Amino acid sequence: MSNLKSLKDMKLAQIDSEYPYGKDFFETMGLPFAKENCTLQQYISNIDTILMEDLGVERADLLEQFELFIEHMRLVKEGNDLQVKSITILGGQNKEGIPEKLILQMRAGEIISIVGPTGSGKSRLLADIEWMAQKDTPTKRQILINGKVPPMEWRFSIEHKLVAQLSQNMNFVMDLTVFEFIKMHAESRMVENVDEKVREIIAYANELAGETFRKDTPITALSGGQSRALMISDTAFLSGAPIVLIDEIENAGIDRKKALDLLVQKDKIVLMATHDPILALIGHRRIVIKNGGIYKIIETSQEEKNNLQRLETLDRMMLHYRELVRAGETLEEKPNSNL
Repeated sequence: MSNLKSLKDMKLAQIDSEYPYGKDFFETMGLPFAKENCTLQQYISNIDTILMEDLGVERADLLEQFELFIEHMRLVKEGNDLQVKSITILGGQNKEGIPEKLILQMRAGEIISIVGPTGSGKSRLLADIEWMAQKDTPTKRQILINGKVPPMEWRFSIEHKLVAQLSQNMNFVMDLTVFEFIKMHAESRMVENVDEKVREIIAYANELAGETFRKDTPITALSGGQSRALMISDTAFLSGAPIVLIDEIENAGIDRKKALDLLVQKDKIVLMATHDPILALIGHRRIVIKNGGIYKIIETSQEEKNNLQRLETLDRMMLHYRELVRAGETLEEKPNSNL
């Protein structure tokens, strides 16, 4: 961590030069951060007392919070995301205490589907992974990162978040355009060529979405499918989380295969909670959850892959007829054998 004494003795102009994102810390609190010829300590000491009371923070705490902010942004800028090549689940027990007796290793670039009835324990499995359980949850599972027990501090660190969750219902409330929203995330990740990266993310999101949108479209005006496409693209390009959980992608209104291909290309471990047989077979493996435990793990066989091709043909046919209905056409024509 950076040295508090050296930070507080630095002049604002020097801080602005070395840490250009430092002024954002103060400006979000409504505090102007001019390039004045005074030290950080002097600047904080001269902040109006009433304003400090409104902020609800002591001057010493404000200085310490600024140091933590600078340290966090430094780690982000240096790209110190958690480098995960594999995650291993050492089996625990189900709700009845019956041992799972398994070792499941998941690798970057792998797609794994999770299937099971509602309430079977899918959420508990994801929680165990996200919190890096060490036999201290109801399931008694243990999670290894790259084959090793992760440091205890990782479990409580925002820099080492394992799972990025994309839920079925994504409702935006911020009064921003699509471009402004993604740009804000890109800037927080300290990426280079921010505007170019944002345009790339939006362009790919439009390839995933069933209906395209503009960069100046308010995010509150996006449909469910458009929102999901935007967040999948954003997660693929900007998120540091090595695992992406997608829930009920079958109802998302996006190009599912292209979305999964993008995440795999970005070396994400993709976990899909699904009831869709097509998505279940797209996965390299599927975890079957039953009675709160991992009941079994099924490798996708060649015969299942052959069946997947037949299911995808039927799916394209259904999509074709959906588009006809949307366009106000009749369904009197024969099925297109080329689909």
